[in-house]
Amino acid sequence: MTDDADLGAVLGADPGADPGAETGVDLESGIEAGIEAGIEADLRAIGRQLGRVPRGMAGVAHRCPCGLPDVVRTAPRLPDGTPFPTTYYATCPRLTSAVSTLETQGVMREMQARLATDADLAAAYLRAHTAYLADRAALAQGDVPEIDGISAGGMPDRVKCLHVLIAHALAAGPGINPFGDEALARLPHWWEAGPCVGPLSSAPAEGGIIGS
Repeated sequence: MTDDADLGAVLGADPGADPGAETGVDLESGIEAGIEAGIEADLRAIGRQLGRVPRGMAGVAHRCPCGLPDVVRTAPRLPDGTPFPTTYYATCPRLTSAVSTLETQGVMREMQARLATDADLAAAYLRAHTAYLADRAALAQGDVPEIDGISAGGMPDRVKCLHVLIAHALAAGPGINPFGDEALARLPHWWEAGPCVGPLSSAPAEGGIIGS
């Protein structure tokens, strides 16, 4: 299996919802339903990271240095028909906790202030917005007019969510999202303690990852 494998709309709960929210979908049942798609190990990891089954997942967008998924791609329209603008969603609880801590330190206010005075930065952030929309369009199966032109995280003129910007930076690589890159550089090495979940399976699908 590759990171770019199309995982389809793989069951579960709204990736934007609270991880502890009631979903009406049993975690283990949802995971088992995805095994036939050859994604057992990744589904188990992501399900345990979130405490729920991801819905509308279109693939693994980035892996933590430990080998487990830490960012997933999400389809712009969820299986129940709900439009969903957050294409890249961070799943690793250690990563998201570190980002939440960073958000409490006034980083977004600082970035927003610079955005208003630095034309080059504003232009780069606009390009990140455009790139985000292009990535989403590549995942779309049909039009999603409800979120047409809307990216995520406040782009292109506001800084509203570092989780979104960092997930984009991880998925797209350096040089695409300037604030995502900056915020990522400020984070501690969240992976150094080893995998955040696991063991995942004694018999993973080919190419899968076993946590330890």
